[in-house]
Amino acid sequence: MISVLLAVLASACNAAASYLQRRGTLAVPDGASPLTFARTLLRRPIWLAGILAMIGGFLFQAGALAFGGLSLVEPLLVMELPFTLIIIAVFSRTRFSTRTWLAVLAMSGGLAALLVAAAPSPGTSMPPAHKWWITLLVVALAIGALIGAAWLTGGPLRTVLLGTATGFGFAFTAALIKGAAGILRADPIDVLTSWPLYAMVASGVLTLMLLQVTLRSGTLVAAQPPLTISDPVASMVMGALVFSESIRAGSWILLEILGVALIVYGAIEISKTPSFQGIVTPVRE
Repeated sequence: MISVLLAVLASACNAAASYLQRRGTLAVPDGASPLTFARTLLRRPIWLAGILAMIGGFLFQAGALAFGGLSLVEPLLVMELPFTLIIIAVFSRTRFSTRTWLAVLAMSGGLAALLVAAAPSPGTSMPPAHKWWITLLVVALAIGALIGAAWLTGGPLRTVLLGTATGFGFAFTAALIKGAAGILRADPIDVLTSWPLYAMVASGVLTLMLLQVTLRSGTLVAAQPPLTISDPVASMVMGALVFSESIRAGSWILLEILGVALIVYGAIEISKTPSFQGIVTPVRE
């Protein structure tokens, strides 16, 4: 329950970070130089509050992964989308259609169905080195293949492929966070000399760069669904194969598929909301 609570708080912080940082960037004049862009943002308390919210989201996610499994925590982070809508509705006094709120309910219900059906249980917090190397190789090949395929295609398909690759990157970064958190709990000093900590930073930076490419490659409606679903699905697979977390199979797979379908539907409908697109889509300089 501690990991669930921390994961929900992480989702809320990530939603607040998106909203606050977007509001902060609205003060930047069109055509501003990179120096003016950075100087303006640093003078905006609302943008700085967004940075604090982003840091809080990372800390809550790390805490959740320290206490719970990857297969449990990462799917809960999709609640960032409904939280973003709620924040927009409260602070921007925006009214959304019934269809949008039904999408929120569908997404929440789908997440609940997925987690109840999968019933992920904690595994080991410190997997052996060979599992890390195999996972790194597979993830790198998968992301490389998706980016290569996106380069050869165009239109919405390119955005979908890049969004899926970005989701895989976030899932691998989360796995590294969990690995570093396991070392931290065992020996707080040893974590500073452990490779997962620095690999986590590198993976996170590269994935954020790929996210910007994804969001600039097409519409949010094409980018958000593959981002939303590839991260938790890949995380559940890594949780089972790397951290030996158990996930129910058998007839429960049908309910898991239904849960995933509801999450995808909710993500698509939420991504169509104009106010949501205005918050999440990065400012084009």
